[in-house]
Amino acid sequence: MNLDAFSFSILAPAFLAGLLVLVTHVPLGIQVLSRGIVFIDLAIAQLATVGVIVANLLGIEAGSWMAQAAATAAALSGAALLTWTDQRWPESQEAIIGVLFALAASGGMILVANNPHGGDHLQELLAGQILWVSPSQLLYMAALSSVVLLMWVALGSRLGQFGFYSLFALAVTASVQLVGVFLVFASLVVPALASSTCRSHRLALAYAVGGVGYTGGLALSVMFDLPSGPMVVWSLVGVGMAARMCMPRPSSPCAS
Repeated sequence: MNLDAFSFSILAPAFLAGLLVLVTHVPLGIQVLSRGIVFIDLAIAQLATVGVIVANLLGIEAGSWMAQAAATAAALSGAALLTWTDQRWPESQEAIIGVLFALAASGGMILVANNPHGGDHLQELLAGQILWVSPSQLLYMAALSSVVLLMWVALGSRLGQFGFYSLFALAVTASVQLVGVFLVFASLVVPALASSTCRSHRLALAYAVGGVGYTGGLALSVMFDLPSGPMVVWSLVGVGMAARMCMPRPSSPCAS
C-alpha cells in the first residue's frame, strides 16, 4: 500500500476528468438504457479508437486536434450508419450495433498488427490513462461537455435519431481519449443501471454513483499501484451494485 502516492497534483486532474465524463455520460446512459441500445457506446467508442489509430499511422501525433478530428469523423460516420440501419431494420438494431463493434475492434487490431508499439497503444486506448490527463485535454473536454449538455437540455426529443446519435458520438469520442473505452462504457451504463428502479431522483442518484465510483477507484489505484481505468470500472460496478440493492422494489413510490 502506497499512502505517500496521494498527490493532489495527480488525483485532482484525474477526478476532474471523471466528473467531466459523468456530466454528459450519465444522462446519455439513461437514454441509451431506455432505448435498449446498450452497446452503442462500445461501437462508437471503438470507431473513434480506429480513427485515432489511423491518424497515428499517418504520422499524426496522438492528442492533437487532427487526431481528435479523425476520431470525431469516424464516430460521426458510425452515427450516420446507425441512423440509417435504425430506420431500415429497427428490429435488428442491437445486433447491428454488436456487429459494428466487432468490426471496429478487430479492424483496430489489424491496423496495429505490424506496429511494434501497436499493442501498447491499443491498450492505452482501451484502458485509458486517466491519471495522466493534461490541462489542455481537460479544457477541451469541459468545453465539449458544456456544448453537449446545453444541446441535450435545449433540444431533448427534438434532436431526432441522427441528432441523438451524433451528440452521443461527440461525447464518446472525446471521453475515449481521456479515460479509455472500458471506462466510457462503465460510465454510461453502470450509473444508469444502478438508478433504473428510482424515478423521482434518478439523475441525482446516478451522478452520486458515478462520483463515488470514480473517487473510490482512483484512491485504490494510487494506494495499491494498480491500473487506474480498470480499478475505476470495478469501483463503479461495486458502488452501482450496492446502490441497486438498497433501492426500493419497482412497486414502491420511488419507482413509479
